[in-house]
Amino acid sequence: MIPIERVEKLDPARLLRRDAQAEADVSAAVDAVIGAVRTRGDEALRDYTRRFDGAELTDLRVTEAELEAAWEATDADFRRTLELAAENIRTFHSRQIHSDFVLTREGGIVMGQRYTPIEKVGVCVPRSPVAFPSTILMNVIPAKLAGVKDIVLVTPPEADGSVSPAALAAAKVAGVDRIFKIGGAQAVAALAYGTESVPRVDKIVGPGGVFVAAAKRKVFGQVAIDMIAGPSEILVLSDGRSNPAWVAADLLSQAEHDIHASAVLVTDSMDLARAVQREVETQLEQLPRQDIARKSLKTNGRIFVTASLEAAAEAANAIAPEHLELCVDDPFALLSRVRNAGSIFLGRSAPEALGDYYAGPNHTLPTSGTARFSSPLSVDDFVKKSSFLYYPQTALQEAAPRIADFARREGLEAHARSVTIRCETDDKKGE
Repeated sequence: MIPIERVEKLDPARLLRRDAQAEADVSAAVDAVIGAVRTRGDEALRDYTRRFDGAELTDLRVTEAELEAAWEATDADFRRTLELAAENIRTFHSRQIHSDFVLTREGGIVMGQRYTPIEKVGVCVPRSPVAFPSTILMNVIPAKLAGVKDIVLVTPPEADGSVSPAALAAAKVAGVDRIFKIGGAQAVAALAYGTESVPRVDKIVGPGGVFVAAAKRKVFGQVAIDMIAGPSEILVLSDGRSNPAWVAADLLSQAEHDIHASAVLVTDSMDLARAVQREVETQLEQLPRQDIARKSLKTNGRIFVTASLEAAAEAANAIAPEHLELCVDDPFALLSRVRNAGSIFLGRSAPEALGDYYAGPNHTLPTSGTARFSSPLSVDDFVKKSSFLYYPQTALQEAAPRIADFARREGLEAHARSVTIRCETDDKKGE
């Protein structure tokens, strides 16, 4: 049974197991996988796919024929759902697109900033129990809006070598350029270093288990990554007027992810806390994944009762959850008190699943308390910023003494001379 505790001030480090690498020390195993892929390329990928996925593949790619067959095999109603969700995601993320700017100053000085897309991006999509269509939409659409020209999707196959038709349908809707039937640390290695079939990319995004997280950590620097994602989290902040069945359902929506997920209720009402505790037990019996959810709640499930909603908001800030629901009468008033959260769901009719699949904001979110300093996946993750600067000769001459003095105070004489030489000699003659 999910425990209830009265609290004055939360210590999240004491309460929640939130280390993305907590399951095991997988470093040596991941090193071996990366080394094998770098040395043996496609051969290693086929070996690992045979060993971990039970699939015997001659071609690692998803063909155009397979993509079209998957589209036809997906029922028309779900295809329409995918299209509507994609439209919502595009509408939201299109507001994140930045414009270049130019600043002109006195004396003919020009400076500014321009945005250019990352050229190649790899998207990892786990299979649990099937490749997630929602993850494909959420990771690919912002990249397309940013202008990424080559988006490579990797996802492990079923034992028969197929990929979920729903996932391939989502890939078609999102506009993926290439798809490969590989997963795990070996897929990360292939994207980071390239093989005969799989292209080397510039950035890797997407979720995964502990092996994928470890592999992303190890290849960072060779390529960019989005984040090191830990287990999924939800914190429901509720007053005493919420329906306990709704709150319990929302807690269980995260607990069923895996045994390390965390589901937390913070409320100022002991009556609600007890009602939710009872309701969780009732609803657990109805879940196909009840064993996973029960273990998750035993490890990281908590109900905290605080003296006020203000104190509850401070508790939420201390935990910095991936998903935060504000199930209160006036969620917009409480919103101003929230400083640390990945995605915030306002009111009693905005369950976390609304954001997972359909509404538009991204569901790739900071976990393990990293919402204290990081943000959801966005168009920004797929662009680079370059500044530019132009000084005419007269402007440089005016600034040169100060620049040279600054450089010499840092002990960098060559820096100083690179400025003063331009004020002493002609740029064409060099004398």
